[in-house]
Amino acid sequence: MSAPPVWIAGVGMTPFGVRRDASVKDLTRDAVTEALKDAGGRLGDVDAAYFGNTCQSVLEGQLVVPGQMALRSMGFERIPVINVENACATGATALHQAVLHVRSGAADVVLAVGVEKTNVDDKRRMLGLFDGGVDVHDPDGVRAVLRELGGDVPDDAGVPRSMFMDIYGALARSHMKTFGTTKRHLALIAEKNHAHAVSNPLAHFRKAMSADEILAARTVTEPLTVPMCAPLTDGAAAAIVCNEAGRARLGGSRHVRVLSSVLGTGTVRSMADWEHSVSRLAAQDAYEQAGIGPQDVSVAEVHDASAFGELLQTELLGFCEIGTGGAFAASGATTLGGLLPVNPSGGLESKGHPMGASGLAQIHELVQQLRGESGARQVPGARIALAENGGGMYGGEEAVAAITVLGA
Repeated sequence: MSAPPVWIAGVGMTPFGVRRDASVKDLTRDAVTEALKDAGGRLGDVDAAYFGNTCQSVLEGQLVVPGQMALRSMGFERIPVINVENACATGATALHQAVLHVRSGAADVVLAVGVEKTNVDDKRRMLGLFDGGVDVHDPDGVRAVLRELGGDVPDDAGVPRSMFMDIYGALARSHMKTFGTTKRHLALIAEKNHAHAVSNPLAHFRKAMSADEILAARTVTEPLTVPMCAPLTDGAAAAIVCNEAGRARLGGSRHVRVLSSVLGTGTVRSMADWEHSVSRLAAQDAYEQAGIGPQDVSVAEVHDASAFGELLQTELLGFCEIGTGGAFAASGATTLGGLLPVNPSGGLESKGHPMGASGLAQIHELVQQLRGESGARQVPGARIALAENGGGMYGGEEAVAAITVLGA
């Protein structure tokens, strides 16, 4: 028996960047108001809400009920509000839960929103957000995994840094050693994403950079330079999810169908066994649910917290063979106008990465692509779109992976 259809009726997103003038409540209100307007709905049309956030408890001390604080303050009453925290896949997880809620028949219209305000005056606290994304009870084990992947682990005691750039650096060094991937391959991916973001008015960075400029920039951890890495960003994004009854309530004709939504964790495997990586297994389930294959995807948004993240995910999602992601990118296949445009929004590297909002920002971009509303970033004739969003680390890979497939 096939699952009942679920639709995204509206999306909203704030400008991403350093938003010192805006609170979590402000960002939430702006994204949700835009999503409701896009869906042709009002607050009273929403039956339940999933609120995604990862940082407010650490940076502001808002514990336990951040969603109720943000959504009640803008006028929501009586409805269930569920708080979601799931690493960098928080926004995608909020969407996944909203899809399941609607599909269960418990509600006709459900809101998914993700928001983050990561920029505060203390950079050490900002970067320290990432320290809890690994097993804090086994720091030696974490460092052992990094050594197995990529050799020496940076030892910059006392220097504020993101542990996850060390993880991406180790993964990249391993891939380079095994498959011959080069630092220029990573620079070409970053060059492409910075170029895409020029046409995205909501992106954190909108300046084109050449591969040579990217290679010459300051090193974060080998082989990654600053323009290859996602910045700390403030922002929010939201989606209105509905069933057929919800569509009738909201009206409109620009709805995009959710073909599949998969959330997964990994398995015990050797680090060289990419066929059983969490992203690959989740993607296979998503393709099966949607009744498609990777060759059917028109456009994708993937989790490029670093340029290497995009390279690896194009392999794991089946867009190219394992080990060939660098050559695939260098061929121009993932650029707008290429075989399969990846991150037309500019990706996390340029659009920005407010952790709790990133997964829903991917959905914002892909819904616009499938509607034909992306202007200079439009992928002609886009019919099938895929978002991959992951976060945390367990055993040398993401602790969680989310795959969403949408259809025009």
